[in-house]
Amino acid sequence: MRPSPILVLLFISQVLSSQIQERVDFKHADVSVLVKAESKGIEGKAVYQFEVLKDVDSVFLDAKNMDFSETLLNGKPFTPRTSNTHLAIKKRFKKGEQHTLSVSYSCFPQQTVYFLGWDFPNNQSPQIWTQGQGKYSSHWIPSFDDMNEKVEFDLNITFKEGYRVIANGKLEEVKTEKGLSTWHFDMVRPMSSYLLAFAIGRYDKLEKKSSSGIPIELYYEPFDSLRVEPTYRYTKRIFDYLENEIGIPYPWQNYKQIPVHDFLYAGMENTGATIFSNSFVVDSVAFHDKNYVNVNAHELAHQWFGNMVTEQSGDHHWLHEGFATYYAYLAEKEIFGQDYFYWRLWETATSLNNLSSDGNGEALTNPNAGSLTFYEKGAWALVMLREQVGDKAFREGIRNYLENFAFENVTVGDFMWEMRKASGMKLVDFEETWLQESEFPIKKTKAYLKGKSNSMARYFEIQETLADTVQGFEDQLITSWKGLDSDKLKETLLKKYTNRFPNEFLLEILQKESLSVRRALATSIDKVSTELKGPFEKLLEDDSYITKEAVLYRLWTDFPQDQKKYLDITKNIDGIPNKNVHLLWLTLALVTPGYEENLKPKFFKELGNYTDPRFHFEIRLLAFQYLKNLNAFSDETLKNLVKACNHHVWYFKKSSRKLLHDFLKGEGNEARLISIYESLQPDEQQYLDKTLSQ
Repeated sequence: MRPSPILVLLFISQVLSSQIQERVDFKHADVSVLVKAESKGIEGKAVYQFEVLKDVDSVFLDAKNMDFSETLLNGKPFTPRTSNTHLAIKKRFKKGEQHTLSVSYSCFPQQTVYFLGWDFPNNQSPQIWTQGQGKYSSHWIPSFDDMNEKVEFDLNITFKEGYRVIANGKLEEVKTEKGLSTWHFDMVRPMSSYLLAFAIGRYDKLEKKSSSGIPIELYYEPFDSLRVEPTYRYTKRIFDYLENEIGIPYPWQNYKQIPVHDFLYAGMENTGATIFSNSFVVDSVAFHDKNYVNVNAHELAHQWFGNMVTEQSGDHHWLHEGFATYYAYLAEKEIFGQDYFYWRLWETATSLNNLSSDGNGEALTNPNAGSLTFYEKGAWALVMLREQVGDKAFREGIRNYLENFAFENVTVGDFMWEMRKASGMKLVDFEETWLQESEFPIKKTKAYLKGKSNSMARYFEIQETLADTVQGFEDQLITSWKGLDSDKLKETLLKKYTNRFPNEFLLEILQKESLSVRRALATSIDKVSTELKGPFEKLLEDDSYITKEAVLYRLWTDFPQDQKKYLDITKNIDGIPNKNVHLLWLTLALVTPGYEENLKPKFFKELGNYTDPRFHFEIRLLAFQYLKNLNAFSDETLKNLVKACNHHVWYFKKSSRKLLHDFLKGEGNEARLISIYESLQPDEQQYLDKTLSQ
């Protein structure tokens, strides 16, 4: 007789509330999964070896919405208690026993595993990838949502022949039979389940080796072959720098980086296999506007801070994100210089101070703090800790922390204990100011930057001088500019005071200053004068797509008689991966009187096509925004907008829903949505029902 679902759920709840899973140590898992693209399903088998540390009357696995076809304990069938979240074994286990648990299962993950592009005919780059942090790997493998359970996972992933599978660990072999290939990956160290990952697609790879001999595998899709160098520029240098700076060898067998379509975040530090957004796959021009360097260094730093040593709970999240952010900034300092580093810190200090001034400051020990706190305030805490204890003690404390807690779970207290031992300091004042206080100590950070950076000290001096200047402000601004040798300082002054500089001085800036300073001017100026027209036209040749976009719009707006000329010059420029220049070009071409009138239907169709799910969500969002400004949604782009309202990327979904709500405010637009209702998918109809009822 099958027990009622309610009784099963009550039983599971009682088991999990009374059980201490720490009494059981899961040591090794041999996992085999068959990934089914067409049905978006998983069939798998997981074999766990575990030891009983203390007497316990039940053991469980986290397993979301799974059907189990076979469950064996030490090779013998047993009947588990299951719910839509767990599989539990109700049995008396005695201390010292060794057991083997084998479960065969199937599931259709509603999150964590993302199947992209398989519904599109003739798609050349379909992908499947995972995201475990915050989503739980237990949606595709019976495992452990608690990051304190660390297991050595070996993965066997089967998929159709002709695709590459990438996952944690060292690839031992690939066997192909009857059109299916099985990829076997071996791990030798334990890790938390949320760091399990795989990606499937049509990938090529570039192989490098670190100076210490670690294989570095850099993946890319074949059509992006010309973008490999600028995308992965400095990767080996970052790897070698972090190994040396941290002082502990890279802890895993190899390191892989895999760009994927429509990723939820910038990147994710899965053990030995970082997955990152393909919006960072750039050409050499886009490298100046949006490069992968910071994300690259951040996710690599996590291989030590987060993966090798892992927080016990969200109360200690600083030990992950603050550390990865800090070491990424150090890597950028190594590559781009000290001036870049200190100005980056000032930017984050300004944001944190604004948050604090608004009464929204957060302590680093607050588990509910936001990303700005954990990442940026966390990085600042390490900057100031190092300043207080000195380089030698700081590095010694970091090494001892990583060595003593390798492949274990840690607390902030564990880290601070190592720092107190290494420095011989009590560090009470540091903990109070940086870990426990919600207010951001802007005066301390400002004093630190003044003492470390000449350009920062000069900036604060200029700010004070200009604040006291009423008469002759422009003259004082020019006087302050002269003799500056910091591009970051010049960029900051331009962004703040562009429209206070006289034209002749702006002309000098355009002729003499660097690419980044010219970009700051191009993106900040309110209007281009006739005197600056020629030099601004020259900026359309700059190696910056952000500059090209800003200048195209500015010139097109300020000199309407030459609109056609500017469109002709820029018609074949795509831009950064979100096609910023080309989407602007299409929009301007549509509204420019007399410009290629016979091609305007083609331009309109192309702009609308960029809202299609085949394109990256950043491209789609920009296309939606331009169509909104043109008031030119077609039925097809409206369908794509409704579809976007259920997208898996939260930011894109939120933005699309706002666009839809704004569209509904227009007269007759509700009727337009109702007219396309029958052509929508059930989940899209459901969302539209909810929206229209509101």
